[in-house]
Amino acid sequence: MNAWRGLRIAILVIASSALWACAGGQKVPDWNIQAVGHVERFAEAALRGDARVEAREFELARAEVARTGRPELVARVELTRCATRVASLELAPCAGFEPLRADAGEPERAYADYLAGQAAAAQASLLPPPHRAIAAGGDAVAAIDDPLARLIAAGVLLRQGRASPAVVAQAVDTASQQGWRRPLLAWLGVQQRLAQQAGRPEDAARLRRRMDLVAPPR
Repeated sequence: MNAWRGLRIAILVIASSALWACAGGQKVPDWNIQAVGHVERFAEAALRGDARVEAREFELARAEVARTGRPELVARVELTRCATRVASLELAPCAGFEPLRADAGEPERAYADYLAGQAAAAQASLLPPPHRAIAAGGDAVAAIDDPLARLIAAGVLLRQGRASPAVVAQAVDTASQQGWRRPLLAWLGVQQRLAQQAGRPEDAARLRRRMDLVAPPR
């Protein structure tokens, strides 16, 4: 799968045609086109570890969507940012979503609960297809084709204490293949800790050298 196509699919995690497409042959509104571009750019910047661009593009995306006065659409932008953070193991609460929760729909609330590691099995059908099996109790992230969705699912499993060494290795390989610095550093850190806990100092040292290679210059 083309990496950009995969990124587009993943970042528009629960966006309906009302937000990202226009049915019936009608002209797509300008705010819609602008919002999609800003969402793609802030998600890409988040994954490569460019905090300045991420912050700027996120604010622009949110502002474009806020022009509609529809809280459920703004919620989706907030959830997209939170999803990229879960992929990078930044597991703070999704604070930007919570003020919008009361006016968001069931799919948005289910996805927020899923990112927090608290989705009930009954909510699985409300989630994007790649995440339904994980929410229902599965752990087969390798079965998820899209790379960002795979990393998000792995982050949810780690949050729940269900990420096996195989899941961690899959997350490392996925971030590495995509050249996504922020999640790669985070998952290499988890892999290094597992090596230390297992009494494998040589592996831990090797992983530390790999992290130093990935880290941006200071």
